[in-house]
Amino acid sequence: MEGKQHSLIELLHCFFKDTKESEIFINDDFKVLFIFDGLDECQLPLDFQNNNSLRDVTESTSVDVLLTNLIEGSLLPNALLWITSRPAAANHISPDCVDQVTEVRGFDDPQKEEYFRKRIHSSNMARRNITHMKSSRSLYIMCHIPVFCWIAATVLERLLGGAESGEIPKTLTQMNFHFLIFQTRLRNKKWERS
Repeated sequence: MEGKQHSLIELLHCFFKDTKESEIFINDDFKVLFIFDGLDECQLPLDFQNNNSLRDVTESTSVDVLLTNLIEGSLLPNALLWITSRPAAANHISPDCVDQVTEVRGFDDPQKEEYFRKRIHSSNMARRNITHMKSSRSLYIMCHIPVFCWIAATVLERLLGGAESGEIPKTLTQMNFHFLIFQTRLRNKKWERS
């Protein structure tokens, strides 16, 4: 997309083909939510001071200009925006454009252990999970991220509890692999019942 010109409508129709027949982007009766997950990773300059103002969703321009105008509310002023970003990168967005900020900091070491104790009802099983996570420095560090604690607890509870068989994961890749297998089996069971 870099270096090319697009209108907002063209860009949306390109990625969301089912919106071509819809008038949701030009009709005020609809609320549209844009989620920019990891906006800091797109590496666009997001030059709010120097980018042109744009109000027409059919006018072609760079993706950077489209994004800054969406965030500022010039384009689709009724649209809702949810932006996830690292705190340092979020500071590039003007505070005038932000209604609410939530910062997820993650778990410190005592909170990691507390999570496993609360998530796993058996204190013996929770202790085994914590011991295993501490045995792998990389896994224990990853437990800083709350969603990873959920993934690890889901996998370890099944493997250490005997509900599933397999080698106990010692790396992030192995943990994700087991979680993917578990989710696939869960989905298959659900669809078999349907």
